[in-house]
Amino acid sequence: MAQHNKLVIGLFGFGVVGEGLYKVLQQTPSLNGEIKKVCIKHPDKKRNAPQDLFTTSKDELLNDAEINVIVEVIDDADAAFAIVKTALLNGKSVVSASKKMIAEHLPELLELQEQTGLPFLYEAAACASIPVIRNLEEYYDNDLLYSIKAIVNGSTNFILTKIFEEQLGFDTALKLAQDLGFAESNPELDVAGYDAANKWSFLLTHAYGTVTTTDEILFNGIQQIQLGDAQIAREKGRELKLVAQAKKLSDGKIAAFVLPQFVNKEEPLAFVKNEYNGVVIESAFADKQFFYGKGAGGFPTASAVLSDISALRYNYKYEYKKLYGHAAAHLSQDYYLRVFISADSWEEIPVKEFEWVEEWHSGQDRNYLTGVIHYNKLKNDNWWRKAGISLILTPDAIIENGDLEASRQLKKEAIGHFN
Repeated sequence: MAQHNKLVIGLFGFGVVGEGLYKVLQQTPSLNGEIKKVCIKHPDKKRNAPQDLFTTSKDELLNDAEINVIVEVIDDADAAFAIVKTALLNGKSVVSASKKMIAEHLPELLELQEQTGLPFLYEAAACASIPVIRNLEEYYDNDLLYSIKAIVNGSTNFILTKIFEEQLGFDTALKLAQDLGFAESNPELDVAGYDAANKWSFLLTHAYGTVTTTDEILFNGIQQIQLGDAQIAREKGRELKLVAQAKKLSDGKIAAFVLPQFVNKEEPLAFVKNEYNGVVIESAFADKQFFYGKGAGGFPTASAVLSDISALRYNYKYEYKKLYGHAAAHLSQDYYLRVFISADSWEEIPVKEFEWVEEWHSGQDRNYLTGVIHYNKLKNDNWWRKAGISLILTPDAIIENGDLEASRQLKKEAIGHFN
């Protein structure tokens, strides 16, 4: 596609994001782009656009030689992949917002991009208005990228904000999120952590060249969080967030997971409230950089789609520099995590699996402990996913093998001093 060439767009989906893009494009004449046709599923639904713009035939878009850009913002991952694959093979550039589709088909999508040489851009699939993918692609060398911590799901962050600040129960906070349109009528993908894990799987590719699946990432959502967990966080001067994180270990491998975590109040992610997202990137020379913006909603997501469409004017495409330009980093399964556990009963917790327990409390309603456990003992067992149990990471959760004995010795000295 020549620089500044006219962009003729075929759009799949006219929900919140699709309609948002349609309105944004009308207000951006300098882009030199227009939507020629929109493929929708339900033709009888009333929409705020001319009727002749719509069709139910995907082939009308995919086989139109004049359409040189396909934008898909639908919620069916299998259908989205079929659209993207056909579009690329038909010589069209593609912009997508489908994180589940990308997470499930990334190896095939990488192969299609190599085969066709065409751009497949998806900034809108992670963090909506925050340009995190392009920043990871362009500005951070793999060897110099220490860590990334992020809040990547606006729905769960909204719910946790309401639990923490207004002391609402989980069910009440979820219902409020649904009423305001921040959570779906079936919210499992969000609250059980699947959405965040999907996004994290391909963000790891842009950060470290790691091609992985959600099956290989330790993750959970916020569905087991109790109001009492938020109260304990407040007592300790911390916030409670669902945090996706990745850290380069001393052996060059990557520790990566998505789990609820206590966040110190002075940390940037502590300031991320409601439906907002935040990303903290730490590198060798730039230290920490903080990106903040709306992670949900029609216009914020449409703005990211628009940014990708605009980049097509300059033949921009992801080069996957960390994957193809380096020896790609692999995920580690050999490190330890410091975790907080609350449970209805001690019997539910296999305390013998812990390296050590640092503090514990037995109460009438809930029991609490903080301890250190090997990553694999969480990855390969499900006791901590059961109803009535909350597992929350402490602020500095990762302990490498080489640091374990030092941490153990410090713990012994602290106990000795206390006694």
